[in-house]
Amino acid sequence: MKALTNKVALVTGGAAGIGKAICARLAADGARVVVADIEQEAGCALAASQRYEFLRHDVTDEKQWIALMKSIQATCGGLHVLVNNAGILSPPSENANPETATLSDWRRIFSVNAEGVFLGCKTAIPLIHASGGGSIINMSSVAALLATPFAMAYGASKASVRQLTKSVAQHCAQTKLSIRCNSVHPGIVRTAALDKAFAEAASQRGVAFDSIIEERQSAVPAGTFAGVEEIAAAVAFLASDESCHMTGAHLVIDGGLVDCDTYHNTGLTDRR
Repeated sequence: MKALTNKVALVTGGAAGIGKAICARLAADGARVVVADIEQEAGCALAASQRYEFLRHDVTDEKQWIALMKSIQATCGGLHVLVNNAGILSPPSENANPETATLSDWRRIFSVNAEGVFLGCKTAIPLIHASGGGSIINMSSVAALLATPFAMAYGASKASVRQLTKSVAQHCAQTKLSIRCNSVHPGIVRTAALDKAFAEAASQRGVAFDSIIEERQSAVPAGTFAGVEEIAAAVAFLASDESCHMTGAHLVIDGGLVDCDTYHNTGLTDRR
């Protein structure tokens, strides 16, 4: 029997990038996958091709979260795994430092990256408990563990996800809800969004795209970027009973980036 057979898993921001890979891995491990994403066209196309359920969803809207849980309960009979993956990035680094960052950007980033995770945990806990327990996985970043003056709001929002995760984990453990909660902290992950950012950087600096790839990849001690499948594998482990004694943990997948000095001046974050 596959590790997630008879489990229902909800993945926010699941229509592309890391979220899409997470959906594929959870489905391969036997889960019934529900994709929630604000991008309706991409979400519908993915669901049709892979036989997932899809619901258009704005993670910043509490009423939509409540409706989402009711819909999953009605159509799937319960929920066992929540992956809070939806997130947005900072504006260009020259506009994201402590002097130039705007309050509107700060609030927008926090509304998705922090409040969206809070609302997901808040509304999912009762349903997961009623379904017999399960696992919440919150997608954070190495930006939560390091200073990010080039992306201040983004780093702060991801740091808040780490703390929120620990608080949710303690609450669920102390109240015997049979729900574990852990965070995943990717380093630099090769996605279409990352390639777009690299192309913009290459254009601004007047250099070749490949030179940007080489420069940024050399900042990673392991010498390569992470693949989306590696992140998805970690999420699948945390979703399964194989990690039954893990809660409140933060799992770093960064090729050694956090423990070296090269990150701090690169302006790099994981790209969804």
